[in-house]
Amino acid sequence: MGAGEIARRLGLSRQRVQQLSERDDWPDPYDELAMGRVWLIADIEAWITRQRSEIAAPDADFIRDPPAGPPASRTDGSAPPAAVPPRPANVRKPPT
Repeated sequence: MGAGEIARRLGLSRQRVQQLSERDDWPDPYDELAMGRVWLIADIEAWITRQRSEIAAPDADFIRDPPAGPPASRTDGSAPPAAVPPRPANVRKPPT
């Protein structure tokens, strides 16, 4: 798999792939041809998987609080606030 193919796979430019290939965590090329370096597909897919898992997994020291939402019910019997505030009267509705 060459830089152009990796670029298409990742939705990046070939130049950006060349920059990424200088990273310490980037897989070693399988070979270097006249057209440039080539990598094994399995090595690139493993790198992509590792990157995605690192992005998706929060740091152990960082705990995210769940988003605060309106209470399900109130003790006084009133309804909780609407999730989306009403549109001000002076704002026109977009055409449908």
